[in-house]
Amino acid sequence: MTDHHRLHHRLAPLLALAAVVAGCASGRPGQDDTSYYYSNRQSPSTVAPVVARPAPMPRAPGPQGVARIVYFDFDRFEVKPEYRDVVQAHADYLRSRPQARVVLEGHTDSRGGREYNLALGQRRADAVAQRMRLGGANGAQIDTMSWGMERPASNELTEAGHQLNRRVEFVYR
Repeated sequence: MTDHHRLHHRLAPLLALAAVVAGCASGRPGQDDTSYYYSNRQSPSTVAPVVARPAPMPRAPGPQGVARIVYFDFDRFEVKPEYRDVVQAHADYLRSRPQARVVLEGHTDSRGGREYNLALGQRRADAVAQRMRLGGANGAQIDTMSWGMERPASNELTEAGHQLNRRVEFVYR
């Protein structure tokens, strides 16, 4: 491709845009500029002020205002007492909405082997699912899986970082 063709190839879209802009600017003379607006304005109160409001956030499926993560102790898969109300709220949500489905994703910290952590993450997800079924949820609405240590919430190699990784997340579909 010659330099002339390259230049033409790059300028063609710009020239087309300029033609569109020029065509849009040719309206009724004197009525598209700010002087027309200000000279024909009735009073300051005829134009309501515009208030920008953020778009409402779409409601995420699942119980509103309820945690979506349950944390676990090191090398453990029992649901701690402080998370039982969270699990029950998710069970209640499923019980009241037969069409809803949740995936419980088990996670671990980086200590231990890959296969061990996959199994531990699965045991954590299964423990939450079992507690949800005991709380009245239909087991057919619940799927479980394990990420093991593959999707850490924190990369810090501190106890606080490890604690954030030892979890089950509620993911509604």
